[in-house]
Amino acid sequence: MQEPHDQRDNILTAVVDKKDKPLFTPGPLTTSSTVKQAMLRDLGSRDGEFIDVVKKIRAKLLQLAGVSQSAGWESVLMQGSGTFAIESVISSITPPEGKWLVVINGAYGERLLKIIECHEIAAEAIRCAENELPDPVAIQDALKTGRFTHVAVVHCETTSGIMNPIAEVGALAKAAGCVYFVDSMSAFGGVEFDFSACEIDFLVSSANKCVQGVPGFGFALCRRTALEATEGHSRTVSLDLLAQWRGLEANGQFRFTPPTHTLLAFARALDELEAEGGVGARAARYQENHETCIKGMRAIGFEEYVPADLQGHIITSFLYPTDNFDFEEFYDRLNNKGFVIYPGKVTKADCFRMGHIGHLFTADTEMLLAAVEDVVGEMNLSLV
Repeated sequence: MQEPHDQRDNILTAVVDKKDKPLFTPGPLTTSSTVKQAMLRDLGSRDGEFIDVVKKIRAKLLQLAGVSQSAGWESVLMQGSGTFAIESVISSITPPEGKWLVVINGAYGERLLKIIECHEIAAEAIRCAENELPDPVAIQDALKTGRFTHVAVVHCETTSGIMNPIAEVGALAKAAGCVYFVDSMSAFGGVEFDFSACEIDFLVSSANKCVQGVPGFGFALCRRTALEATEGHSRTVSLDLLAQWRGLEANGQFRFTPPTHTLLAFARALDELEAEGGVGARAARYQENHETCIKGMRAIGFEEYVPADLQGHIITSFLYPTDNFDFEEFYDRLNNKGFVIYPGKVTKADCFRMGHIGHLFTADTEMLLAAVEDVVGEMNLSLV
């Protein structure tokens, strides 16, 4: 009979040796084997070692943004998906008389509006096409007349892959005296930007995006004065952002059961981001993945949906190449060859998406492109 520790070692070996398909998606993402291995521990939520892990995570997130507690910033971790963290912020920081202006050019901007309206908070939207940037004049005009208290925008709208001008929107929000909220779910950690210059009050992202952790929690980076001003505004118990922050500050603990294994993985992922060279180096790798993908897909005969000068390096939407293109067959054939891509979310055009983030490199993208070329041949698609 095997000893318990032998059984454990066999299981760990099987987990590490198992070959996963690379995920060319907006998340969850392909993670390193060492990030996965970091989860193979059990720590209690009140364990001093675990509390120290949480403290270091909070500090490193602020460092990634180029801010600090001493400069008036706070990092608040919240259990659940990134959307949970978004709802936590929205439902916690809006006073009864609050009113949001939501800048929308994709599904995730629409989701922000849906969350706001679900809590019966007043809101209006500024919309534009999903492959266009929002009109600053329209935003400015709305802010002059709408008596808004808050402005929200998505940083990288992964519906299409477009990068929104968060600094320009932030300047308009501040000029109007509004609290400024940025959904940087798919950009933070993988896109260089000047956090302070963008006039952000609250930014949200999650563990399983560009930091390359695994799903299980989101986080909010908050201007402390703006956070403290939300006293009494929360509409929920479990998603109360101010209460969560106070709990973390008081004893280093979550108010409710924390995702311990996910946090251990994230701590390792933060170390690996630093070892890679920080956000700049990671952004450069993602950019190389993106450029390799674009060049290869164009050569095969595909066309991207977003104009090149507006396209980010996080994810790319490609138009269906023919009127009778069968995406499900295309997806299944690629999946059977060991590559996972993503369906489209664009409402005005037929698209599918390929992500460039996660523990992926140029060689992975080149293998994907070879598989795409094979599938195009198998489906008898005439593209060039």
